[in-house]
Amino acid sequence: MTDRDPLAELARCRTEIEEIDRRLIALLAERVALGRKTAKIKRAAGLPILDPQREAEVIRRAVTTAREHDLPVEAVREVFWHVVGLARRAQEEAQ
Repeated sequence: MTDRDPLAELARCRTEIEEIDRRLIALLAERVALGRKTAKIKRAAGLPILDPQREAEVIRRAVTTAREHDLPVEAVREVFWHVVGLARRAQEEAQ
């Protein structure tokens, strides 16, 4: 840490965190929109919405990426199960 004002530095960090949160939400919205599009494609192809093998693959990829970034694997796994669930619900609602 530098000799800067700690409270000013804290405010800057919080501003950056808020921007990251906005970007995360925008990315989630983008992912949900793709989930809805995927539902239409699955319906046209006669495929079921639920694809446990694909969902497990998404989780495995997230865990691998978490390890590469030295993030706690279990926490990332839990977050991604929620993300997958959000996308699945969007697909189910798109029917």
